[in-house]
Amino acid sequence: MIQLPASYQEYLAGKSEGIVNAVRPVLMQSAADQSHGVRVVVHPHDHQAHIDETLPFGTVLEDID
Repeated sequence: MIQLPASYQEYLAGKSEGIVNAVRPVLMQSAADQSHGVRVVVHPHDHQAHIDETLPFGTVLEDID
């Protein structure tokens, strides 16, 4: 089982179920690869996450679309 780094767990703490469901799979993918961080794009009604090769592993950066 893949263990999320503390920074990813802290990011998810206190987030709504919808945000967690949208972002957690990408955090898991990042944790499995341990190569790059995750950018979370915040839209008015949802969040989208993707692996970002410009961010170091363990980093979560929220960005506005």
